[in-house]
Amino acid sequence: MTIVSKIPCTIVTGFLGAGKTTLVRHVVENAKGRRLAILVNEFGDVGFDKSFLATCGVEGCTEDSIVELPNGCICCTVADDFVPALETLLARAEPPEHILIETSGLALPKPLVQAFQWPAIRSRVTVDGVVAVVDGPAVASGAFAEDPEALAAQRAADQSVDHDNPLEEVFEDQLLCADLVVLNKADLIDAATRARVRAEVEKQLPRAVKVVETENGVIDPRVLLGLGAAAEDDLDARPSHHGADEDHDHDDFETVALPVRPAVTAGDLAARVEKAAETDGVLRIKGFAEVEGKAMRLVVQGVGRRVAHHFDRPWRPGEPRDGTLVVIGLKGFDRDAVAAALAG
Repeated sequence: MTIVSKIPCTIVTGFLGAGKTTLVRHVVENAKGRRLAILVNEFGDVGFDKSFLATCGVEGCTEDSIVELPNGCICCTVADDFVPALETLLARAEPPEHILIETSGLALPKPLVQAFQWPAIRSRVTVDGVVAVVDGPAVASGAFAEDPEALAAQRAADQSVDHDNPLEEVFEDQLLCADLVVLNKADLIDAATRARVRAEVEKQLPRAVKVVETENGVIDPRVLLGLGAAAEDDLDARPSHHGADEDHDHDDFETVALPVRPAVTAGDLAARVEKAAETDGVLRIKGFAEVEGKAMRLVVQGVGRRVAHHFDRPWRPGEPRDGTLVVIGLKGFDRDAVAAALAG
């Protein structure tokens, strides 16, 4: 009898802007010939993450190796999107040796881990590990925490106040399911702050989980791949704010794709994005744009009020250069204000 080993899959989770895509791209660039495939889930209409990954330039890393699941949440569309996409990868003449699954920043990882128990795939794949990428400066600023004093004051004024923090719940669920935590952007906070953030993260972990610090998602792939967690067989050790039968949706969040005119300089566009990010409720801005007189495509990524940009590759012959930025925020954020800021 021939025993067919299961293909390991690594789930990369983490909140909006934590650096998941950058980390995945680094792993692909340093795979040293290992045959990888990527499933990437976007929250929004524009496939920024797939396009960013597809420009890695590594031989053998083609757009065919990257499957995109757009317009929703991978943890909510398991039967319709995730399982069929995984089956497509497994049916290839040369199946991948390892599959990286990058969730959207608003996805809960546990329902995705549970999906590996589906009869169609359970004998063929296993969850090698769940990697939670954490934005160090965001945690340091208290982006995911309730303000206990403010909450107490609200309750005193109105006992019926809805105090649930959707950011905090998503962030905590991602940590509760992790086999490894990557504390990213560690270079942007000092040593004392790193120690405080690390302690806050470790306090959320339900079991012994290693926490590693990184800058710009740079980490040895051997640290991420080969954890051997078989997480689908270990669900009881991964608690969640959301029960197995509880509906999970993203009504607290919304997204919009906005056109952006060519920038005079990269700094000019970064300044416009920074101003747009000041709009109440805006969580994340990302996309591509043209800079006048430049042959390279500009990548812009904003998390809160922190904006980064770089040129990633030359524009291809005949490729449309229409700039588009995806804005993700809390439901009801002022889209007109964001559009006005981006227009300059």
